[in-house]
Amino acid sequence: MTWLALVDHNDRRLSLHGLGAEKRAEPICPDRPDQVLSRGSIVFETQVSEDSRPQVLFGYTTPHPMHRSLVFQAIPGGGLAMVQVQGDSIAHAAIAHKNAGRAEVVRVTYAWDIKYNWGRLTLEQAGEAFETSVAVENPLPLTLDDLRDLMLGRGQQTYAQDMVFAALSDQIEPIGPNPSLTPNTPIATPWGFRDAGSLKRGDTVYSAQGDVVPVLQNVSRCVPARGSFAPIRMRAPYFGLQQDIFVAPDQRIAIDGPEVEYLFSCEKVLAPARHLVNGFAAQDEPWGHTIRYNQLILPQHETVLAAGAPLESMYIGRMRRDAHQLASSVMFGVDRNDLPEHAAPIHKVLKWYEAIHLAKRRAA
Repeated sequence: MTWLALVDHNDRRLSLHGLGAEKRAEPICPDRPDQVLSRGSIVFETQVSEDSRPQVLFGYTTPHPMHRSLVFQAIPGGGLAMVQVQGDSIAHAAIAHKNAGRAEVVRVTYAWDIKYNWGRLTLEQAGEAFETSVAVENPLPLTLDDLRDLMLGRGQQTYAQDMVFAALSDQIEPIGPNPSLTPNTPIATPWGFRDAGSLKRGDTVYSAQGDVVPVLQNVSRCVPARGSFAPIRMRAPYFGLQQDIFVAPDQRIAIDGPEVEYLFSCEKVLAPARHLVNGFAAQDEPWGHTIRYNQLILPQHETVLAAGAPLESMYIGRMRRDAHQLASSVMFGVDRNDLPEHAAPIHKVLKWYEAIHLAKRRAA
């Protein structure tokens, strides 16, 4: 799995060797303008709202020698439409964002495989367990010229102000839950702290409650280090940390204390790292083009001790019951019998406004 291009408001990059790879590395495909990328994914994040006007968010148009275009457009109600044109051929799809309310950041993934005449357009709400997908019938092939026009902004290209980032992969990118710990995050085990990336099925770890629990799976994914994937530095000694660690914005931390009991009438809550950023206890961390995250799947969705802080393990609900959802996720290839069922999160999960309010109370 290789990320070939990354675009934001400050930079545009495309490399057939893969972002971050050495120039001596073997290119993913021949560098010819008419070379077709037969399978891949375009992933981007953008802000949309229910009352947004129709606007082109991301796309390109080339009139010569024949009309070629790929356009992603926001539609009223918070949804999104995709239209691809090559001469007389058209492929299109649209998604309604049923949860749209205030302005939200959503992640859009357009994946295709020309060999199997398959395409999928997915909309996910960053930080929420919300996703919806529609099929793209008869997806049209994209050449390197098309992709350079789209990602590098050649010719008639649109990259709206509401866009956060866009990236291109040469593989079908997974959708659904994502890992959120950097591989070198120290996890407490009966044999001392071990890097999260080194743990495997059958190893045991300490839960935040002091129980020894088995690791059922360790999932990993390389993602663009932008938007809802951009790492956050959690700083010691806050949250009980013994050293600084880096996590994804959606990584949830278990928080307790008198403010929690007063505000939410429970002993502990789970708050996403993105809402704890305050410049001292947690802060945005500059990074390169891509970053790899790992995460542990445990039997009962226990919290783990990461450098001393209680962090949430991966919550997968009852995904093992849905073969299609499982195959589309980062757990593709894992035997469903090797996965648990998580009835509910182990602690109350705060809404965005609750997490922000709690963070302000604790900082006061």
